[in-house]
Amino acid sequence: MLELLPAPPTDPLWDLTYEFGGDERPERLNLVLGVYRDQSGTTPVMAAVREAEIRLAQRSESKEYRGLSGNTAFNSSLLDLVLGPHGPAERAAAVQTVAGSGALRLLADLVFRTRPGATVWISDPAYVNHRPILEAAGLKVRTYGWRDAEGGFDTAGVLHELADAGRDDVVLLQGSCHNPTGVDPLLDDWEALAESAERGGWVPFVDLAYHGLGDGLESDLLPTRMLAARVPEMLIAVSCSKNFGLYSDRVGCAIVLGSSRQAVRHAETALQNAARTLYSMPPEHGAAVVTTILQDEGLRASWRAELDVMRGRIMANRADLTAHLATLGHPEQARSLARQKGMFSMLPLSPNQMLRLRRQYAIYGTTSGRINIAGIPAHRIPCLAQGVAAVLDTAEVPRARELA
Repeated sequence: MLELLPAPPTDPLWDLTYEFGGDERPERLNLVLGVYRDQSGTTPVMAAVREAEIRLAQRSESKEYRGLSGNTAFNSSLLDLVLGPHGPAERAAAVQTVAGSGALRLLADLVFRTRPGATVWISDPAYVNHRPILEAAGLKVRTYGWRDAEGGFDTAGVLHELADAGRDDVVLLQGSCHNPTGVDPLLDDWEALAESAERGGWVPFVDLAYHGLGDGLESDLLPTRMLAARVPEMLIAVSCSKNFGLYSDRVGCAIVLGSSRQAVRHAETALQNAARTLYSMPPEHGAAVVTTILQDEGLRASWRAELDVMRGRIMANRADLTAHLATLGHPEQARSLARQKGMFSMLPLSPNQMLRLRRQYAIYGTTSGRINIAGIPAHRIPCLAQGVAAVLDTAEVPRARELA
């Protein structure tokens, strides 16, 4: 059987990560994977997470199955966090998932079951795993542009393209800190997107993975809450990987909003059935950690404070990089980077230039130009800026052989 399997494509991000692991240059810099790292280059365990784990270990609760929806206290806590204390929780349901990717897949399965002819619209560029997850669920995918010629959010262009989205269609939107571009709509743009959804009848599908790392937790959640208050139906995939630092614990939540309690209950059961066939039920530990934090006033305050520190470090890294690029003679590229937010930024480099950056300067980013701003030690930012400037200053001669 296995001899008949053709060679499948490999994951480009992990390919680069493995290549980095074999690079023996001491100055090498890994900006590929989207993980937060502190000044020492370590992905730390947040203080609130560590304290929550101590409390959980002391209680030594049972390891019995939680059920198909996972930890229901976690689900309630995430609904309160995402929708706010006065949000439309009465017409919402939540199911714990295996991280944000699991939430995306469960919700994609729900779309396929309820609207098998639907097209899901994703931004161009998009998070690298959006299209594979949606297509694996059997859905058709179509793209809409995201940035304008100056590198900002293309309000007019996005609204023009989404005017073609049908009433059975779904539009995937990243709630904050767009991956890979770092370019977010302004609140007025979000209002215009809500009007487009109301007018066209398409369903917003919000991917929340970086809330708290852009403009602050409440500000980053404001667009999602506004949409939830205005549209009759909505899907939300939530990840706790980044803002709780629970990357390997794989904690997430799939949220569905409907126009009636019965519709939401049916959707919740459909999500449970999909989970049953994929992994039965999600792991408990990370969800218990998040629940412990969100339901304890002191731990919640500690988590919020540390999240703000992480956000401040990301903002400082971006500001420092843009200042160095401007000093090195690239003010236009610096201005474009300065408008971006969150863990990622898009360097103004072609795939060939990113290859040269990797081979000549040991700086690893994705082929598209994405780098993890949250993973740069502050003392390495001048080296990064110098490498980017050097590549920009050198005339590009495309070589297909190198890009193969």
